[in-house]
Amino acid sequence: MFLADYQQDYSPVSNSLGLSSLVAILPLLVLFVLLGVVRLRAWLAALVAVAVAVVLAVWVYSMPVLDALNSGLWGAAFGFFPIMWIVINAIWIYNLTVETGHFDVLRRSFASVSDDQRVQAIIIAFCFGALMEALAGFGTPVAITSVMLIALGFRPIKAAALALVANTAPVAFGALATPIVTLAGVTGLPLDDLGAMVGRQTPVLSVLVPLGLVFIVDGRRGVRQMWPPALLCGLVFGVFQFLASNYWSIPLADIVAALASALAVLLFTRVWQPAESYTEAPAGTEPGRTTGGGATRVETRRDTRAEVFRAYAPYLVIIVVFVLATRVPAITGKPPAKPGQSGTGLESVTRIVNWPGLHIFNAAGDPVATTFKLNYLSAAGTLLLIAGLLTLPILGVGAGRALRAYGRTLDQLKFAILTVMLVLALGFIMNQSGETTTLGLWVAGAGGAFAFLSPILGWLGVAVTGSDTSSNSLFGVLQVTAAQHANLSATLMAAANSSGGVLGKMISPQNLAIASAAVGMEGREGDLFRRVLGWSLVFLLFMCVLVYLQSTPVLNWMVVGG
Repeated sequence: MFLADYQQDYSPVSNSLGLSSLVAILPLLVLFVLLGVVRLRAWLAALVAVAVAVVLAVWVYSMPVLDALNSGLWGAAFGFFPIMWIVINAIWIYNLTVETGHFDVLRRSFASVSDDQRVQAIIIAFCFGALMEALAGFGTPVAITSVMLIALGFRPIKAAALALVANTAPVAFGALATPIVTLAGVTGLPLDDLGAMVGRQTPVLSVLVPLGLVFIVDGRRGVRQMWPPALLCGLVFGVFQFLASNYWSIPLADIVAALASALAVLLFTRVWQPAESYTEAPAGTEPGRTTGGGATRVETRRDTRAEVFRAYAPYLVIIVVFVLATRVPAITGKPPAKPGQSGTGLESVTRIVNWPGLHIFNAAGDPVATTFKLNYLSAAGTLLLIAGLLTLPILGVGAGRALRAYGRTLDQLKFAILTVMLVLALGFIMNQSGETTTLGLWVAGAGGAFAFLSPILGWLGVAVTGSDTSSNSLFGVLQVTAAQHANLSATLMAAANSSGGVLGKMISPQNLAIASAAVGMEGREGDLFRRVLGWSLVFLLFMCVLVYLQSTPVLNWMVVGG
């Protein structure tokens, strides 16, 4: 059968949901084994998993061959636009700041806040790392902040551990909220609801992370001495992440939170100092502590106010562009309600089209939506491109240089683009064939307890794929299906996939490899894994408890629409 209307069957193997689930999970197992055990390159592992999903969709689920392939093509298209369109332009802006030296100015600006390395860990690993996660994601903040910490005197393995543990709370809103945009795309749930719900989970986690960083740097004594700025940083970050995701702008959540928390720590350390100041000592000696500050400062160049302003300018321009584009009705406009209609404002060129050639029905006989949104102007990636163009004269970059930088960025990201497109293709094939729904119906058998288990699925997905975006594309529909059959909030469970997923990032093979390479510890990923595994599990347990309580009368007032 090559082309026909396709109706999903969720128990194609002997009419058994359990047996069908054992088959439906095979593409995910293949992906996880190839990535985590065989250590195949991510795009090759995803390609093999896509092939397995197509074979199962056709031979087991009786999906027409062209429908299976077309579903994968639809997913790949969504992987490029709007997903990687965001990442490409975000990293282009970052690369421009590196080429012009303004990134170094920004680094020195953060490092000058305090001589105390516990404060530096908070400012650089958490606040600045969150800013990098907001704009680029995909391992960029881990690589950058670990190198910056080493430059300030941290030991390599500690710098890498700090960068990995800090790269948690901001991840769900990373790359201008790419994971949440993906989650909305694959589940069909409103982006605003998902962003708001995640913004009621990860901010609670953010209160704990800076305290964890201080403990990594200086143990219990460090927490006793440095809990005021650490707690302040986490609280401010959490509050502004909540406010931005629920009331202002989901794509800007991490940018606003990172800048606000960094400013809070900066102002606080101007009027407060710990009894002792901590400085990392060379290997084989005791860490240095001096009374009332006075630790040895890493020598830095003194930048002018104009240089510092230009270093911060790209992020300020991004904020202004996004605020105008998302909060000024005359500019924002209204998107078309359905295919064939036109929008207004930035949405005037937006087109919603039915993906050609797909005619899919669920088991009840109702049509499955197969629309594709082409919001050329209002897409977050396009707004980033506009912000980058506006930043060029501020950074002193000409059109030719900017274009060459864009070409290098595309070359830098070519395998990342391919990987994301393939992972999204895998997710869409599994979703449209009914494989994901089969798994969702099966895990829904856990009933109310599924709320506790939900974050673990996201954690597992990110631990293996290294990406909250990929995890959401793989498990988003499964979470929604399980929620609907377990009488739980679909928005809560989908958000829990993303919020739980952020805690798997620090133990993912990709991120461990990035961190190890950045600090010159190639081949010692195992040592680093053991350093951060405990933090990942402790934070995951905390998230599981939080989500479970949000599914009960205890905290259900936190659930969007609950």
